[in-house]
Amino acid sequence: MRLAFDVGRARIGVAACDEEAILCTPVETLYRDKRGTAHLDDVDDLVDEYGPMEIIVGLPKNMDGSEGVSARDSRAFARQVALRHRDIAVRLVDERLTTVSAHRALREAGRSTRSHKAVVDQVSAVLILELALEIEEQTGQPAGEQVSRKGPDGGHIRGLRR
Repeated sequence: MRLAFDVGRARIGVAACDEEAILCTPVETLYRDKRGTAHLDDVDDLVDEYGPMEIIVGLPKNMDGSEGVSARDSRAFARQVALRHRDIAVRLVDERLTTVSAHRALREAGRSTRSHKAVVDQVSAVLILELALEIEEQTGQPAGEQVSRKGPDGGHIRGLRR
């Protein structure tokens, strides 16, 4: 069982897959707490509920492969989650174009553009999770990059435990 997160400035889409990594489904949309960590508490609740063996966080790189503000934000979110759940692998997976693909899939399913906002982040999280599973199946290796739980000097960072 795995959970995936599509991290945005205002919302975080969440998706999950079954134990056999066959079916990926949308879970919910979390709303970012810009002044605190309430959204991380919501993540903790989902981790407790689903008991994932791995957490995938989308890394929104630019088309040229560089990283901007959104990628740095996703990295910070992934690191916070990794520090709060030390017994679960947290990986960042390149998610270029997943939001575009999610909007296209919703349009093709007959959803109005106005109704996309409510579910597009969840669909993006599903696409990120499907991509990670596909990469793992093709390469035999976990997708993306492992999130470090160590500080800049190589030492472990303490704190942020629930």
